[in-house]
Amino acid sequence: MSKYKHLFFDLDNTLYDFEANSYMAMKEAFGELGLLEKIPSFEEYFEVYSEINTALWVEYREQRMPKDILRGKRHADSLAHFDIKPDIEPRAIDDLYLENMTAQTELFPDTIDVLTELEKRGYIIHIITNGFKEVQHQKLENTGLKPFLTNVFISEVIQAPKPAHEIFEYAIKSSNARKTESLMIGDSWESDIIGAKNYGIDQVFFQLNNETPDYGKFGEPTYTITSLKELLTIL
Repeated sequence: MSKYKHLFFDLDNTLYDFEANSYMAMKEAFGELGLLEKIPSFEEYFEVYSEINTALWVEYREQRMPKDILRGKRHADSLAHFDIKPDIEPRAIDDLYLENMTAQTELFPDTIDVLTELEKRGYIIHIITNGFKEVQHQKLENTGLKPFLTNVFISEVIQAPKPAHEIFEYAIKSSNARKTESLMIGDSWESDIIGAKNYGIDQVFFQLNNETPDYGKFGEPTYTITSLKELLTIL
């Protein structure tokens, strides 16, 4: 029998296919705003945007950049890369993008089946996410994930983004869980795995590509999977 009782999942790029959903939500927003004809191709734009957004999220996660600045800057800098000066404020682009995001419901393969089986086995399932509060609850509702969840912990609400010690402590204590019976499952080596390691709970690294991170002083994760179905062999 598994020693674990509480499962803490990351949301974006662990259960929710963030990349696919983000692509569609942004393409729809650009179409609605008449921006598609201003860029060489949406694929090129999205690639540039993704790189810029990833770098800005590091600053946000490390609490060196406020959310409001990030939300405008990621589009402003991406459009500037193509020498485009839109008639609309970058923050308004982001507003429509996030609004469209809540309607995107693509999950990773087997997500519902795996959660159904885990629930049947008696596990208590939670979410710990760094995503923005405006969209995370709606995403959970629209994708059908909400009924599986006992708690949803959003870093913006708790004011401590992963990998900060505080968000893991808050989640564990609020769930009346013990560290030894808790397991963190996520795709981000820095946010999910190192964060959980530093707090002292076991981890499942959902490795989405073939690139193995530099484990360095942190050592290997407790478990590594390449598909959600593999969780059922661990638990």
